[in-house]
Formats: sequence, structure tokens, C-alpha cells
Amino acid sequence: MGYMGGSAPAMANQIAEGYFLLNKNSLKGFAPGEIAALRQELEKIQRDVRAETPAQDDALANQARNRKIARLSSALQVVQQQMTGRR
Repeated sequence: MGYMGGSAPAMANQIAEGYFLLNKNSLKGFAPGEIAALRQELEKIQRDVRAETPAQDDALANQARNRKIARLSSALQVVQQQMTGRR
């Protein structure tokens, strides 16, 4: 099937930015190795986003950071469920 955006890093970035929402149906055509690579990229981006610390008085930047973290966390849960075989 292939990654949305061409590669695992591109797809993980699209998920973080909110351009693509990951669900179990979108992972059906992926091989186990492709899913593992996507998980690795999602975790890497999540670490990078968590390391960013916007100013405390910048509410918009804090909201954007929190939305990215939420999107990445939910995508990682979907990937983990797919990897463990839970439906």
C-alpha cells in the first residue's frame, strides 16, 4: 500500500500537523515492518514536540503543542493496537 505522503517520517509529520487522522482501517494494507517504522517516527516526533517549551503566557502556542501531543498519542495507541493484534 505505502505511506501517505511517501515515507514514514512524512506520514508521521502529517499526523502530527492534523492533515491525516490515523485509524485501524488506514493501517490494513501495511506490513508489520512498515507499521513498526511508522511507530518509531511517531515516537520521535512526539519526543521532539514534548521537548518544545513555549512561553507560559503564549496560550496559542501551548494549545498547538497540546493538540500535536494528543494527535500523536492517539495515533500511537492505534499503531500499538494494530501491532498487538487487538481489534
